[in-house]
Amino acid sequence: MQAHSKPKVAYFHHKDAGSFHYGVWQGKGHPMKPHRLTLTNDLVINYELHKRMEVYCPPMATEEQLLEFHEADYIEFLKRASSVAYTCPDQNVYQHRYNVSDDCPLFDGLYDFCRIYSGSSIAAANKLCQGQADICVNWSGGLHHAKSYEASGFCYINDIVLAIRHLLRYYPRVLYIDIDIHHGDGVQEAFYTTDRVMTVSFHKYDGEYFPGTGDLNEIGCGLGKYFCVNVPLKDGVDDDSYVTLFKDVMTQVNERYKPSTVVLQCGADSLGLDRLGAFNLSIRAHGECVRFIKSWGLPLLVLGGGGYTIQNVARCWTYETSILVDAELPDEIPANSRWLPVFMPDFKLHPDLVRKMDNQNTKNDLGRIKTTISEQLRYLEGAPSVQMQEIPGGLQEFLEKIEEEAKDANEENNSDVRVKRRTLINID
Repeated sequence: MQAHSKPKVAYFHHKDAGSFHYGVWQGKGHPMKPHRLTLTNDLVINYELHKRMEVYCPPMATEEQLLEFHEADYIEFLKRASSVAYTCPDQNVYQHRYNVSDDCPLFDGLYDFCRIYSGSSIAAANKLCQGQADICVNWSGGLHHAKSYEASGFCYINDIVLAIRHLLRYYPRVLYIDIDIHHGDGVQEAFYTTDRVMTVSFHKYDGEYFPGTGDLNEIGCGLGKYFCVNVPLKDGVDDDSYVTLFKDVMTQVNERYKPSTVVLQCGADSLGLDRLGAFNLSIRAHGECVRFIKSWGLPLLVLGGGGYTIQNVARCWTYETSILVDAELPDEIPANSRWLPVFMPDFKLHPDLVRKMDNQNTKNDLGRIKTTISEQLRYLEGAPSVQMQEIPGGLQEFLEKIEEEAKDANEENNSDVRVKRRTLINID
C-alpha cells in the first residue's frame, strides 16, 4: 500500500461478539461490556462505512490456534469453566492458578467469547499476510493483558500475541503500538526477549495504576533489549500534549526500527470521561494517532481494547473506522440507529469529553520522556536481520530457562538467581 493511495480495508465482526455478559464487579455491573461491540457495529453500518470495506464474519479460533501461545491446562480450564453448570472443585486453588476473580469472572459462554474475538484477530492477520487487504480492523480484539498461563485485567486470551505470531511467519519485523490507558503488559511480556517485535505503549503509570508495569526503564532483555518502549504518563494528559508526543516518539521508532507491518491497539479508555480512565483525550485526538500510523502506508492491523463508557467507545471506533476508509462523517448520529437513545442528550459523534482536571504532565516531564526514549532508540543499529522461521518465545520461557539452569547447577538457594528472576518479573 502506498502512503497516499486508497487502502483496501477488511472489517471483521462476528455477529455474536456483543452478546456476552461479564456479570458483576465490586458489587456493580462489570465495566467490561461486550455490548459496546454491538453499538460500534451499528454505528458503522448506519454511517454506511461497511460499503467502503470488505466485511467478514470470521470463524472462531480453534483450540489448536489458542495453544500456539497459551498453556494447555489453562485452555482446558477455560473450556470446562465456560458453562453456568460448571462447579469449581476448589475455587480458591483455581482463582490463584488462573487469576479468575472479580476482574476476570467466569461467565456462561466465556470460551466461545474468547474464540470469537481471537478468531477475528487471527483471520485479520491472515488476510494481511496473504496480501488481500492493506488494513484489517477487528474492534472485538486488543485484549492485551492476558498471559499465556492466566487471565488478567478483563482479558482471558491474548488475541494480539496470537495475531503477531501469525504475522511473524510472513513479515520480518512487527511493530506493536498500544494507546490504551493501561500498559500493554501481556504483549510486552510475550515479546520481551526478541528483536522481531517492537512494542510501544502509551499509558498511565504511577506504580500503582493497573497493571503496575510500564516504566521508562522497561526496555527488553536479551535479544530484545531496547526493542521495548514505554511512554508513562500522568493524569489529565490533553490532546496537544499526547498527540505531539505520540508523533515524535513514533516517527523515531519508525525510522529506527523500519517495521514490515504494524499492529495498533486502540483502547478507548484513554478518552476523557471514561469510567476507568484518567486522561483528557478527545475522540479526534485519539483518531489522529490512528491517522498518523495509517499515513505510513504499511500493512496495518487495527484492534480495539479497553473502553468503559460504552457510547464513547462506539463513537471513537466508528470515527477511526472512517479514518481508515477515508470517509468524512457528519457529527449528527444517524437517526436510524437502533441504539440512538444511548447517545443522548447531544446525539453527536464528537461530544465534549474534557473533564475538569489539571494536566499533571508538565513540559519538563514530557521532555524527559522524549529524551530518554531518543537515547534508547539510538542503540538500535538499523533494523534487525532475522531468520523468518524463528517464532520468538516470551519472557515466561526466558524465566523458565533461568530456573532450569539454576536447578541443574543446584543453585536453588542462590540469591543472584532469585534476584534475577524477581527483577525480570517486576521489570524494574
